[in-house]
Amino acid sequence: MDLKEIQSLIRFVSKSGVNEVKLEVEDFKITIKAGGSAETTIVHQAPMPMHQAPMAVAPAAVPVAAPVAEESAATDEDSKYLTITSPIIGTFYRKSAPEKPNFVEVGDTVNSESVVCIIEAMKLFNEIESEVSGKIVKVLVDDASPVEFGQPLFLVDPS
Repeated sequence: MDLKEIQSLIRFVSKSGVNEVKLEVEDFKITIKAGGSAETTIVHQAPMPMHQAPMAVAPAAVPVAAPVAEESAATDEDSKYLTITSPIIGTFYRKSAPEKPNFVEVGDTVNSESVVCIIEAMKLFNEIESEVSGKIVKVLVDDASPVEFGQPLFLVDPS
């Protein structure tokens, strides 16, 4: 259905005195409502059906105990540290400009108002301040990589 046919249908509905007309054709749906002096037209384009590719069946995984033990040991070791997390979704930057130094390095001491990084969201650069005091132990995110809300960015030793 093209624009001229839609306009013609709107004129017809307004002259006929009908309050509402719904028309559905294959992948196109239109609803015209006339109430009082104002007319409302709602046009919906139905989504095209997507064909799903067949999924490959993965072979059964063989459990491996050694990496799990290493991972749990690393988690226990990191549990004594505080985490600075991302308050927004965006792109993580360790410095304000390419020629500038990083805001913080491993071993630097931060307080509750220290700027530790910048997160770009919707072309706005948001300075992220540490909410904790202590020494930066580990940077958990690579520079210029995307981060999610609540994603850990830094580990801080509070002692």
